[in-house]
Amino acid sequence: MPPQTVAKLVGVAVIIFVIVIAASSGSYVVQPGERGVEVTLGKVSPVFKPEGFGYKTPFITTIVPVTIRQQTRDAQAACYSSDLQQVKMDLRVLYRIPEASVVQIYQGFAGDPFDSLIAPRVQEAMKEVTALESAEQIVKNREEIKTKALASTRLKIGAMLVVEDVVIQNIDLSPELETAIEAKMVQEQEAAKAKFTQQKAQIEADTVVIKAKGDAESIRIRGEALKETPAFIDLQIVEKWDGKAPLYVGGAGSGGVSMLLPAVNLQK
Repeated sequence: MPPQTVAKLVGVAVIIFVIVIAASSGSYVVQPGERGVEVTLGKVSPVFKPEGFGYKTPFITTIVPVTIRQQTRDAQAACYSSDLQQVKMDLRVLYRIPEASVVQIYQGFAGDPFDSLIAPRVQEAMKEVTALESAEQIVKNREEIKTKALASTRLKIGAMLVVEDVVIQNIDLSPELETAIEAKMVQEQEAAKAKFTQQKAQIEADTVVIKAKGDAESIRIRGEALKETPAFIDLQIVEKWDGKAPLYVGGAGSGGVSMLLPAVNLQK
């Protein structure tokens, strides 16, 4: 093959290679759940790129992806309670970057604001909240502590980021303090149990008294009924009759006493 032909083929191959590189460098793809920040020769565009395919200036423009998905990171907070007890907390922070803050977060925090923005605010908020409660109340009311710390964190960060939740995974106290709190809780449970037993006994005693009063009132009413209506006795006899024919026994004279006796077999 002549040298001129070889040179032409090499030149064509180089041109094709340059075109392919330029084409690949002149396009970009932003993945779902991400937004692209356009950087041209060190200058950041104020408008982010949405997800999908697009074109850019080859070689001098870069599209930097920034995720807007919810992210989860662990953090720790060393606090002091109102009774000057050290409390260590293991936290889990759920947050996300809103679209409107993508460019600002990239410029200010290189796209990852957790260590420099979120974690310090969460720790600060947790220290402020725990400083108002005793160590025992912090252990008992961890959900309330979490809610207050979350509200304080959101206020400190503002609208730049969305802090979805702050989860208190674990609370560590000194062994002596944990033992003291556990003993106090056992005493409170025993006191509550004793109070319940006392209330139950009082209710049972009141029930006996009420029943006795009811029985006494029933006897009084029956006595008054017998006194006012002698026929009430006959009614009671009829109600208690077992279906057997009674035997009538009368006394001598008009002033005798009569009574009803159960019939028996007179042939025996």
